[in-house]
Amino acid sequence: MSEFTNYLEEIFEPFGAVTIKRMFGGYGVFYHNLMFGLIADDVLYLKVDKETDVLFAERGLEKFEYIKNGKAMKMSYRLAPEEMYESPAEAKKWASCAYNAALRSKK
Repeated sequence: MSEFTNYLEEIFEPFGAVTIKRMFGGYGVFYHNLMFGLIADDVLYLKVDKETDVLFAERGLEKFEYIKNGKAMKMSYRLAPEEMYESPAEAKKWASCAYNAALRSKK
């Protein structure tokens, strides 16, 4: 784990106890065994769906992407908003948004 992942565990405390697990060269952020966040190179991305993607897009928050066979593959995760790092209340709001998107995507 890194200093960044430890910080995320702290900032998400008002939301609930999250688990951060190493995955694919990065980390997954889980709540009740459901992944709602993705950490790559100490950058947090939050789960989005049709309902929430616009909230992130309006702020210019980029989608997470990786290169596979020379092609950019975009995933349903977007960069976490900066204000989330400044306030546990904001972190709770955005974590709830991402977790609810993950719940809807699961169905």
